[in-house]
Amino acid sequence: MANYEILYQDAFPIVRYQLRAGEKLKAESDAMIAMSPNVDVTGGVEGGVLRGLGRMLAGEKFFFQYLAATRGDGEVLFGHALPGGIIDVELDGSYGLRVQKDGFLAATEGVEVNTQMQNLTKGIFSGEGFFVLNVSGRGTVFLSSYGAIHAINLQPGEEIIIDNGHLVAWADYMSYKITKASNGWVSSVMSGECLVCRFTGPGVVLIQTRNPSGLKGFISKLGFKTS
Repeated sequence: MANYEILYQDAFPIVRYQLRAGEKLKAESDAMIAMSPNVDVTGGVEGGVLRGLGRMLAGEKFFFQYLAATRGDGEVLFGHALPGGIIDVELDGSYGLRVQKDGFLAATEGVEVNTQMQNLTKGIFSGEGFFVLNVSGRGTVFLSSYGAIHAINLQPGEEIIIDNGHLVAWADYMSYKITKASNGWVSSVMSGECLVCRFTGPGVVLIQTRNPSGLKGFISKLGFKTS
């Protein structure tokens, strides 16, 4: 039986995790909302400075937050800043996940979070940058999104075209390429899509129902500056 539950899935979800004595979670910095007094929270750079820098290049934070039940069982509530979904993924060690920036929320022990460098074309045009997170190992991974998370299951040879800003995560054995949204460049630009990601199955792609860049554009129109 899982020792956690995702609460308020319809809006602004959080995770309530029951830590057993000696168990530890790692999460994005500032993910903790509340915790039992017998749980300790510390910060650290997993894998050393180079891995920390790699996570920064992938759009994540340099430090991890560690939540450890050091004095018996305890409870932790954690979540993320954006109004969106949280999904749990069980990794059995047979494959990993490529995760876009801001997509990683937390993981249990046994899960490693590294970075994967993309080629020049994907780095420039995918919207994800030259580095994406590579999450692997055995354990539970919690991913977060802007909007709800929707899973697209592809059969062998089946393809799907996805707007770059809606990607959350995909299986590391899947292939994808950057293509024009339409047959011609002019039509692609006029459609508002321009470049998109074309994934080929088998595998699962997780997408978010909202686009963070769209939110930034809306806020900018109101006269507020966005970082």
